[in-house]
Amino acid sequence: MQTAHTIRPAETSEIPALARLWHAGWQDGHAALLPVELTRLRTLRSFEDRLPAMLDDVRVIGEPGALLGFCYIKHDELDQLFVAPDGRGAGIAAALVAHAEERLAADGVTTAWLACAIGNDRAARFYEKCGWKLTGTVTIRTDTIEGPFDLDVWRYEKTLVPTA
Repeated sequence: MQTAHTIRPAETSEIPALARLWHAGWQDGHAALLPVELTRLRTLRSFEDRLPAMLDDVRVIGEPGALLGFCYIKHDELDQLFVAPDGRGAGIAAALVAHAEERLAADGVTTAWLACAIGNDRAARFYEKCGWKLTGTVTIRTDTIEGPFDLDVWRYEKTLVPTA
């Protein structure tokens, strides 16, 4: 039996559970803050469809079928971070962020970044507590089932010491 903070690669069989966690977390943290046009496109199926291509870079905490959180890195970005309600307040998000930072540093990244929904003050406070610095508002292009969607976000950065 693994402990709550054991971080491991996601498995293909976990895609449905990951999609449910991601969808619920996205709705909880973003739906009220982001344009209705984007929220309409963020269906459970849209998350299920995106996960297979991401899976090699997804790390999870929790037992198969009972995931408590996951993170996904892409190039120099901490691209996704979501924690189930049952895992909040237990250090899971901090463990996932620290692990993502280690992986990014091992990949030679010196400046990591992440996007935070404008107005998601809870997430912003958390990132700042983890040492990330708000560098401004930027427009990113996010993928949707209907094509690219431009979105203004807060950009956070953190300087890392490469270990590669």
